[in-house]
Amino acid sequence: MKKIILIALIVFPIFGFSQSKKITLREAIKVAQEKSPDYKVNRNINQRSYWRFRNYKASFLPQLRLNATLPEYNNAVRRITNDEGQDVFVNQDQLVLEGGLSLSQNIPYLGGTLSVYSNLERIELFGLNDNIGYSVVPFSFRYYQNSLFYNPYKWDKKIEPLIYEESRRDFVEKMEQISLNTCQRYFSLLKAQMQLNIAEVNLAAQDTLYEISKGRFRMGKIAENELLQMELTLLNSKNSVTTNTIALKLASQNLARYLELSTENIELDIPVELTAFDVDVNKALEEAQNNRKSVIEFRRQRLEAEKELARVKGSNKIEMSLNANFGISQNGSEFNTLFDNFNKQQNVSLSISMPLFDWGVSKSRRKMAEADLDLVNNNIDQSKQAFEQEIYLHVLNWSNQRDFLFTSEKAKEVATKRYNISQKRYVLGKITITDLNIALQERDKAVLDYLNSLENFWQDYYILRQLTLYDFINDKKIEVEDVLYD
Repeated sequence: MKKIILIALIVFPIFGFSQSKKITLREAIKVAQEKSPDYKVNRNINQRSYWRFRNYKASFLPQLRLNATLPEYNNAVRRITNDEGQDVFVNQDQLVLEGGLSLSQNIPYLGGTLSVYSNLERIELFGLNDNIGYSVVPFSFRYYQNSLFYNPYKWDKKIEPLIYEESRRDFVEKMEQISLNTCQRYFSLLKAQMQLNIAEVNLAAQDTLYEISKGRFRMGKIAENELLQMELTLLNSKNSVTTNTIALKLASQNLARYLELSTENIELDIPVELTAFDVDVNKALEEAQNNRKSVIEFRRQRLEAEKELARVKGSNKIEMSLNANFGISQNGSEFNTLFDNFNKQQNVSLSISMPLFDWGVSKSRRKMAEADLDLVNNNIDQSKQAFEQEIYLHVLNWSNQRDFLFTSEKAKEVATKRYNISQKRYVLGKITITDLNIALQERDKAVLDYLNSLENFWQDYYILRQLTLYDFINDKKIEVEDVLYD
């Protein structure tokens, strides 16, 4: 494949910094994806999504619980109803010991919960001879379903896996966002270093030219106005050094804190090489639709709206719930006799609730849910259009950005050569200080424009990766190593 060699021949070598940490752009991105605050937040969000999905899957597995009261002691006067239906006050002094096991299982295809439990209870009344009672439930089956017309488990089975997959893709997208954030901080520091270096070199050059101008003024070769102009240029150069020193300090702090480096004295390499590749719009759209979280997000939003509509319809007119229980039990004063001649313990109840006249409340709820579903569908359609348009425009911008980079690099070389010639001609007295300052400003602007183009080039590269989650250089989907869950 062809190589695009980005020859970063900035005229002035970077010097004047007490650098103790050398780092390239790719190294900075790797560090940021392991240590930056954005990575830590991204990792925590991803972990939460992982454990949410684990919790969802575990909710459909049998749940075994131990329930016990060890012990419960009561000594008080209580009001009870006797066999004759009279309320009397009695002194109750008793010790209760109770324990049991329960096993429950959610039934996703029905929308209810099936459970089986066993229980043993011992009650001892103090102050009376041999007044000890036992109660046992060897087993009891119970089925409960809140609504016969709405099954939340069916909808969760569709939605929860989408939420988990959406979080996984979101993790990869945010890792690419970390690359972009690092790129911005990296070039901010690189430009700050370069601008300070240019300012220092310009100051040294202006100081030399000022001394030459003073000698030429004493010899009567230039007017005082030109000497004053040169002195003003020298003062402006000093101010520029001060301003850029402060900007460099701020940019160094931003990058060092983001990467959690132990020093703010950082030496940066100028990114100079990137393998050439072309991006087809249809390929970019295809990869984005296969890899981005937005596609999953659209499906999840539609299903959530459909779920709410199903819930409203299921409980809008007739609400029915089912509660069934089947088991055996026994009680007595002797523990050894508890397991003989069990008593039946059976009951079934079907609850029905239906509004007879509600002033249109049921209808309005259903209409609101239908309107919400239509709104979600419309928003999804618009989001899809914006999704495709963003990718199309960025692919077009990526193709143009390479041309901008080559043009700005050529402009930098031309402006630098012109300034060098102008500087020599000024020393020979063939041009005025105004012409020299114009050449200086154009050179400095061309150098900065080149750095800006280089920054835009690399930012657009990482934006392209983020929009498609595809590595066009290596022609493969971007994968992030699985997070280790503690």
